[in-house]
Amino acid sequence: MANINPYIHFNGNANEAFEFYKSVFGGEFSLLVRFKDMANTPGFPNAKHEENKILHVALPIGKFNVLMGSDIPEVMGTVSENENRSKIYITAESKAEADKLFNSLTEGGTIEIPISESTWGSYFGMLRDKFGIEWMVDFPLK
Repeated sequence: MANINPYIHFNGNANEAFEFYKSVFGGEFSLLVRFKDMANTPGFPNAKHEENKILHVALPIGKFNVLMGSDIPEVMGTVSENENRSKIYITAESKAEADKLFNSLTEGGTIEIPISESTWGSYFGMLRDKFGIEWMVDFPLK
């Protein structure tokens, strides 16, 4: 069976965002590549002021999932952080874990749907974190 792992882009604050996600989910980065690591790659845009931005970062979450991301080089434009049009869906292993994740991710962000028991039999909530990334946190009650 294939795995699906979200990949999110940032406008220069991927390092800050992924340090935050690491504090929420725990673990360590399995890969962290900065733009400066590609300095000698022909055709790769590498502005001196962007050399410490993240080209690729991977944070394993649980047994089979990886949250990945990068900064967008300025020559490629910017990401509309308020128009992601997608959400990262988390299935928690317990109601307590759902609360912990939801409350941690909400820090500095905006709650779209408070976490509570839903009509479809889940403990569910939605939020936009302080980096503009949208999350759905769910724990099936049945």
